[in-house]
Amino acid sequence: MLSTHFGLLCLAGAYLIGAIPFGYLIGRFNGIDIRLHGSGNIGATNVLRVVGKPWGYTCFALDFLKGSLPVIAVIRLTPQVGAEGLLNSLAPLLAAAGTVAGHIWPVYLKFKGGKGVATMVGTVLPLAPLPVLLTGAAWGLTFKLSRYVSLASLVAAALLPLSALALSLSGRRAFPLLPDHLQTPGLLLLAALGALVILKHHGNIRRLLNGTENRFAKKG
Repeated sequence: MLSTHFGLLCLAGAYLIGAIPFGYLIGRFNGIDIRLHGSGNIGATNVLRVVGKPWGYTCFALDFLKGSLPVIAVIRLTPQVGAEGLLNSLAPLLAAAGTVAGHIWPVYLKFKGGKGVATMVGTVLPLAPLPVLLTGAAWGLTFKLSRYVSLASLVAAALLPLSALALSLSGRRAFPLLPDHLQTPGLLLLAALGALVILKHHGNIRRLLNGTENRFAKKG
């Protein structure tokens, strides 16, 4: 029975893990509802601004790990389960999609969650490490030059699928741990995740165009 429904179980389990609202829980631990402060977002950037750097970094790490750990577990389990069928063969990609969907639409918070950047990066790292490293460098450079977290995140969301595509076109495997038949679905997943993260930043895009987006202030 497990092998028959393995893909769907991976999708559902990853969603429930991805839906854990660490930013909200950190806020509650500090006596506040993070949704009522700052930007109202439960992501690491708002936690950092409202609660402080240690908690913001902790939130990022937890959101990152809840993306990467389910995918790593599924990659390791898939050969052992011996599941057959299209959905089961897609299990690592379904787990990746589930974790990001869980973060953005968490069942525990009436489907109102974060923008998915940290969780997306954590999710994709085990699947496509080199594109993630290239994207991380682009994020850091964009942020250093602009001091806009949102702009850096938008650049990263757009560059991630493009860098994976460039690797594939150059003859290199963008997804080294996935079999050949999952390389193209992997590219489609990255394109979908990148587009979703960009759409979740629609308010930031509007403020960037209007010149009203908040820069991340240097301290000291």
